[in-house]
Amino acid sequence: MASQIQVEIMSKKLIKPSSPTPKHLQNYKLSFFDQIAEKTHMPFVLFYPNDPKNNSNTTDSMIQQLEESLSRILTHVYPAAGRFAPDKCSIICQDEGVQLIKAKVNRRMDDEFLQQAHNNLDLALDFWPQGIKDVDTTSLFTTPLMVVQIAIFQCGGLALSTSAAHPAMDGWTNFTFIHEWSKVCKFGVPAEKINFMSFDLANIFGPRDITAMFEASAIFAGKRSKLVAKKFVVDEVSVSKLRDKLTNCKGSGSICFKPSRVEIITAILWRAQLRASQAITGEMKRSVMSFPLSLRGKLKYPEAANPFGNFIIEVPIAYEPKDTKMELQDFIVLIRETVQKTVDYCGEASADELVALVANLYNKSYGGTEWGASDDVEEFTCSSLSRFHMQEADFGWGNPNLMHFGSRHHQVFWLYSTQCGNSIVVQMDLKENYMDFIQHDQQFLAFTKF
Repeated sequence: MASQIQVEIMSKKLIKPSSPTPKHLQNYKLSFFDQIAEKTHMPFVLFYPNDPKNNSNTTDSMIQQLEESLSRILTHVYPAAGRFAPDKCSIICQDEGVQLIKAKVNRRMDDEFLQQAHNNLDLALDFWPQGIKDVDTTSLFTTPLMVVQIAIFQCGGLALSTSAAHPAMDGWTNFTFIHEWSKVCKFGVPAEKINFMSFDLANIFGPRDITAMFEASAIFAGKRSKLVAKKFVVDEVSVSKLRDKLTNCKGSGSICFKPSRVEIITAILWRAQLRASQAITGEMKRSVMSFPLSLRGKLKYPEAANPFGNFIIEVPIAYEPKDTKMELQDFIVLIRETVQKTVDYCGEASADELVALVANLYNKSYGGTEWGASDDVEEFTCSSLSRFHMQEADFGWGNPNLMHFGSRHHQVFWLYSTQCGNSIVVQMDLKENYMDFIQHDQQFLAFTKF
């Protein structure tokens, strides 16, 4: 089916801020956290079916609203319209603009297509902004920081895709930008009333000599494999029953705190991944899970509450198997204790102490031969997006029907809430043989449905 879809580019243009960026803001300094971000573009796709009840919005008017609202929001989020400086330490903000690509699709976004796109996540790859698949570490810093593509289906409906340069924008910045853009578009918010980010993180966490601080494999490399993607729903009732069982029972299997659903689901995913590893490799491997933790609102610096850019720690959570048993409560406790310890330290740490913590964590768990650079260690990331409410990104023609994340570079579990908010959707990017095992693992299927 994927080969039958044709996305034809119709036009390209640059969308500039509706008001010129003042001269004193035209050199945006990148922070320490931007320096250590992965050198990649991050694509994200939203599918909006045509609503036959909404006759007030034609395709042309929808595109015009998108362009005008994008221009207005760029007046506030001005670095997104800039370009990396040659030294890669700052963004030159002279309103070069966000690249906007308009395309058309050779089929309808009907129920058949939506079901196929739900079952086969590879279909979403056809809707990444043109050229993003070819961006590498060489071309990254000459590619626009943000690229937007609007793909129009026959008889209405569109796929809105964005891609942002990770060395300038993390997931919080990217998703917050899109969500706020949708509100500006829907409600016609004027540029002077748009204010949801700060732009001075480098004043606290200025750039450092990261080559002296980090082992190369800690931030500059990563294991890449052929990955496949699947999407499934974790049933909230099953999660609640498991939580009650773990907190109400007595003895060694009990937990003395009430785990969140993200902690429980992450533990279920982690155990399933290690069960697949054990079945395929014949051994119980050690594992490091990367748990992205946004530092916004967690530090003693009020000005770091909602900054533009990268402001996360990829908290490494290391699992060392002691026997052949992999009890869910062990994973849940490990996740809670490791993340809480990091949060507690960050809340009191100075900027220099926090930078030193990041270097120590990354070198120990992602670099060196003991963990990060070893083939005997299973590595993956679990990223919870449930607080972003991207399924509510309504630009004025309803909520998106489907979403697709990630670049398929690394093994990742993406967690986000269902439309009704009662359950969690997981997009799983995994090695193909691991995915085949997990889809038939009864212990895993007890909590999920594909």
